[in-house]
Amino acid sequence: MSVLRDDATRYAALGYPVFPCAPGKKTPLTAHGFKDATTEFTQIEAWWMEHPDANVAMPTAGLLVVDVDGPDNPWLGDSARVKDLSCGPVSLTPSGGRHFIFRQPPGKGWRNTAGRIAPKVDTRANGGYIVLPPSVVGGKQYRWGEASALVRPDKLPEPPGWVRALLDRLGGNGSMPGAPGGAHRPSQGGDPAPGGNIIPDGQRNDTLASLAGTMRRVGMSREAILAALAQTNQDRCQPQLPLCEVEKIAASICRYEPNQVTVGVAENHWAQNAGSAASVVGSAPVLSDPGPMPAELFRVPGFVSEVMDHCLVTAPYPNVVMAFAGALALQAVLAGRKVRDPGDNRTNLYLLGLAHSSAGKEHPRKLNTEILHGVGLSSQVGGRFASGEGLQDALFGEPCMLFQTDEIDGMLQSINKAKDARHENIMGTMLTIYSSANSVFPMRRKAGKESPGVIDQPCLVVFGTAIPKHYYQALSERMLTNGFFARMIVLECGHRAPGQEPRIQPLPERVLETAKWWADLRFGTGNLEDRHLEPRIVPQSDESKSILIETRVKAEAEYTKAEAAGDEAGTSVWGRVSEHARKLALIYAVSENHDRPEIGKTATEWASRFVMHQARRMLFMARTHVAENPFDAECLKLLKKLRGAPGRELQHSVLLKRMKTDAKTFRALIATLEQRGEVVVRTEAVRGGGGRFYCLVSGSAGPFHPHLSAETDNPREGGVKG
Repeated sequence: MSVLRDDATRYAALGYPVFPCAPGKKTPLTAHGFKDATTEFTQIEAWWMEHPDANVAMPTAGLLVVDVDGPDNPWLGDSARVKDLSCGPVSLTPSGGRHFIFRQPPGKGWRNTAGRIAPKVDTRANGGYIVLPPSVVGGKQYRWGEASALVRPDKLPEPPGWVRALLDRLGGNGSMPGAPGGAHRPSQGGDPAPGGNIIPDGQRNDTLASLAGTMRRVGMSREAILAALAQTNQDRCQPQLPLCEVEKIAASICRYEPNQVTVGVAENHWAQNAGSAASVVGSAPVLSDPGPMPAELFRVPGFVSEVMDHCLVTAPYPNVVMAFAGALALQAVLAGRKVRDPGDNRTNLYLLGLAHSSAGKEHPRKLNTEILHGVGLSSQVGGRFASGEGLQDALFGEPCMLFQTDEIDGMLQSINKAKDARHENIMGTMLTIYSSANSVFPMRRKAGKESPGVIDQPCLVVFGTAIPKHYYQALSERMLTNGFFARMIVLECGHRAPGQEPRIQPLPERVLETAKWWADLRFGTGNLEDRHLEPRIVPQSDESKSILIETRVKAEAEYTKAEAAGDEAGTSVWGRVSEHARKLALIYAVSENHDRPEIGKTATEWASRFVMHQARRMLFMARTHVAENPFDAECLKLLKKLRGAPGRELQHSVLLKRMKTDAKTFRALIATLEQRGEVVVRTEAVRGGGGRFYCLVSGSAGPFHPHLSAETDNPREGGVKG
């Protein structure tokens, strides 16, 4: 039994639900994050049997954790304050910070806060979680403070009175309805509102909207406006507005460019938005990193899993993600032009597996070729794309094909840099063929020659592989917005698995039998049966239909948010989510039972989870890596440096050296990112003189997104800190 599993079961025995996080990280390994936390020993043992090095985390619902970042945080310079906070368990974090753990008093319903008590002082409560000792992050271990250990929840002390008072004053993030904290109080350490200038009920929304408009006119960022409104709400509004209302006001006003604010405020757009049920239009879309795809989603019963298992047994470096992608692509091409769902969706997929060199990318391609050759379908296997016309010619001869190509980033680079139309035509052809799977694709007519005809219901399945860094560098903004990126299902492989001795093992008979069944499947009779097919319709259960409708509605809501924010990449990706879900549910059904398939509840639940997670991850990764121009690329590089730094902050001299650029360009980068609201600059006295520090605004993901919330109810995020 691992040390981490020992401690996980010990915490559960005390009465604390626990769940696993990725080894060396704070990212949950379970599908629903902290919502999967449990005290059941059987489940805990199963988790740590599968992931013996997983970190241990627990939800903070019903608790209050005061999270102080940094070993030299001045907030802990007051010895009396430290003594008050240390009356309960204290966890020392790898970054030099501390977690002071309490239980919430009866009647309270506190939620997470970020930097609202003091700079770099957060709280974790309902809707959050923390990582526990002896977990390791960044090569350093969490550990309990001297003479400190976790006790049963009912034995934890309540927080000091002054902490309770601070949290109660935070309004929406403080007390439950009816609890103290709604009435006006002067701000900590300051005077009451000057001249008793209280903003009474009935005037709060309009007054704050007007103040926000004034700040936006002079170009202030959403973050700065929100901070000012929150302070005004705390000091002057009686009773205070919930914080969520203040955030809506800031988001609504910041939809406008500075020169448009006057019109928006004058026409009272805030009131119109606030009164509408569709208030989502007034909010910037929240973008957070959902993390890599959960491992349990790389399983589809039946043929896909059988091919995948054989691949993992025989590969020199078994790669679960690549094996899954290869098996999914194989099933898609075998069923191509032979099945469809009631909405006429087909099995054509564009799959891309991202992995580093020698990480197991080649073996799934070889296995697919071997299986197709074994059942007489060698003609359905293609390699690299030479040109759009070459792709058309291949599909004209064989309307259902699997193209498998490594280093697909090279093709994308060629498209970006090509001086002729040959490479550009590849992307245009792929886009059109994808959308023609349930109709016909007209071949390109050449000047002075007869029409070459059409390809009936082309099924192009692509299984590409690439190195992650090279792929994202090859993407352009145009690819993000023209539908090419949205049609891809991008899967990340993570670290290379340990190798194993390769062995020669014959293809499983069941795999060959199923592949042969698909190869021999025909519809009707006559000379045209392979050209003008009527694919079999795979039925859907009523539960399946409801889940697919729910998925479509969710995707449409995300599309609306992206549209309101002018986010073309977001609209492109969310616009394809429903279609992807239906295609994947269809493939799941025919893999599970090729002879009598039905799209049922399990298939659509899997497909829905898969595509929703996939869309969020793709957008996050693209916005973190893809630049609009060389200067934008330098901005992304700077943000990446801060994202990887302790506390997401670096001193001026350190960051300048790491950027390897001249001082003038560096100043321009910082000025641009400050104006975008993605970096803040602070100064403090350091040994030898003044110090200038650059801090990443919590959640910043790059130039495509103006704001990311520092707090979240997303169970995979949970506001974890420390």
